[in-house]
Amino acid sequence: MSAVEGGSRSQRVCFVMRLKPERVQDYLVAHETVWPEMLDALRETGWRDYSLFVLEAEALVVGYLVTDDYERAQAEMAKREVNARWQAGMAEYFADSTNPDETAVRLTEYFHLD
Repeated sequence: MSAVEGGSRSQRVCFVMRLKPERVQDYLVAHETVWPEMLDALRETGWRDYSLFVLEAEALVVGYLVTDDYERAQAEMAKREVNARWQAGMAEYFADSTNPDETAVRLTEYFHLD
């Protein structure tokens, strides 16, 4: 589904990722100081209203963002050197052995209340 914000069509995106249960706290600490250049790259590639949530008992990360084109936003981030460095650093916290941004499972929006 799409959202209408400021007169343009936008996508609300929600995704989940699995952490290693024993590394949840370390992962949270790592996000206390996200690099300014990483934040800039996210903004520049179209990530807006971006939030991460955690269900600690399940080692589950839930992400939410608004963007004009999620696939394009992902592709543009994948081109950024700062993203490659960030993903390499975050990989040790995730259950899968691949880049964390490649493990995100997008959820299907089935209801929205404005």
